[in-house]
Amino acid sequence: MPAPSSPYVLVRPPDRPVWVPELDASQQAVVDHAGGPLLVLAGPGTGKTTTIVESVAARIERGLDPESVLVLTFGRKASAEVRERVTGRLSVVTREPLARTFHSYAFGLLRREAARRGQPTPRLLTGAEQTVRVRELLAGRTDRWPEAMRRAVETSGFARELRDLVLRAYERGLTPADLRRLGRDHSRPEWVAAGEFMAEYAEVTALGDPSAYDPAELIRAVVDMWRADPDSLAAERAARTAVFVDELQDTDPAQVELLSMLCGGGGDLVAVGDPDQSIYGFRGADPRAVADFPQRFKHVDGRPAEVVALQTSRRSGTRLLEGSRLVSRRLGPVVGGHTGHRDLQPAPGLRDGEVHVAVLRSVGQEAAHVAARLREAHLRDGVPWSQMAVIVRSTALSGPPLRRALAAAGVPVALPPDELPLAGHPAVRPLLRLVECAVRPDRLTDEGVAHELLVSPFGGADVLTLRRLRRALRQLELAAGGVRASDALLVDVLRDPRDLALVP
Repeated sequence: MPAPSSPYVLVRPPDRPVWVPELDASQQAVVDHAGGPLLVLAGPGTGKTTTIVESVAARIERGLDPESVLVLTFGRKASAEVRERVTGRLSVVTREPLARTFHSYAFGLLRREAARRGQPTPRLLTGAEQTVRVRELLAGRTDRWPEAMRRAVETSGFARELRDLVLRAYERGLTPADLRRLGRDHSRPEWVAAGEFMAEYAEVTALGDPSAYDPAELIRAVVDMWRADPDSLAAERAARTAVFVDELQDTDPAQVELLSMLCGGGGDLVAVGDPDQSIYGFRGADPRAVADFPQRFKHVDGRPAEVVALQTSRRSGTRLLEGSRLVSRRLGPVVGGHTGHRDLQPAPGLRDGEVHVAVLRSVGQEAAHVAARLREAHLRDGVPWSQMAVIVRSTALSGPPLRRALAAAGVPVALPPDELPLAGHPAVRPLLRLVECAVRPDRLTDEGVAHELLVSPFGGADVLTLRRLRRALRQLELAAGGVRASDALLVDVLRDPRDLALVP
């Protein structure tokens, strides 16, 4: 019997019209770049991603094989955006991602090389795995550290800081012997101890899983691989006809060295960056990558790389530009005296905006100020919550006190899921905190922890309920002749909830 016909029919949707942006003169100069190294200084809102996408599209339309184009970005979001915009602009599909992060690109090279040699597939150590290994190696070994630091050695904070130091050393190509030498030369005994720890950490990692890499090791591993195997480097250089780099100011020395090997000697390299926006120094980023670019990446004939500055801001109006440029002009010249990327002009139709500066004394005061301004904007000016945003340097550091202040002021909070590690996610953190306090009741000594548990999905309290509970506990305390504040009472009632029987 013939199979029954399917009621479903696949219909190809009509092709959407391709939107081609209108570029200004500085953007067009980048798109028309004939080849060789080029540095693009791009201030905030100047359309650097659009410039990269249009430059890639122009190269491909001129006949360049899409497989030979590589766009290196700082983060996964940026690489995904570039990929989507290029494929949408040209309707092309490539076997490998056209835009990748530095670490993704390096990991792909190591995986390909491992497959070629028949070695185990490499894998990345997670941050949790690294921290566990660090703490295991620190356990019971306080004697190697200076006397003043020994009480802190087995704390989680010390393990995080030590892990960060080791990662920064890897990124700068420092060996354990280099770190020990620097410690002796600069009278830093903790660096000497860290160098000894670094050697032990590398040995344990290699013995336990030789195919496992710390993220900071990836770039350096590729550089070492290319040095040991020039043929592998030559093959990769031949395969990458054009390379684009976004957020050059956020690269570290190891990433710049990788670029030098891949594109040095006059290779077609377009790097976009703004040293005024360099904010990742605590992760190893070095803004000198921008300042040194023209001399480090020269043309075949020895000429320094050209420099182009994008000059039209499509994000900020006149007032906002005045405020931000007032700060950036105090930073001094960037590359050969170039300051054109700071002389921005707003695109037509942008609102002027407003700039307010507040000098505050503490993190708590800062969080309270932000919460008050948002609440005022919503209640007095009618601004929807969805049109408000708070930008912080680190959600892990600034997030908890800010979330508490916003919740206390009745301001709803939403965090992008990928902005926090899993352990810090609002859906996971309260559960971990609850388990921690159940296993270790001595951890429940801080009012912030009590507040976090009570307003979590497990506590179920809102701002109004919490205020009523504080007031009721305070009244009971005064009636019993006590003088404790509501913060301490809140902690005590969680540790021993018998007093809740007396609360209406």
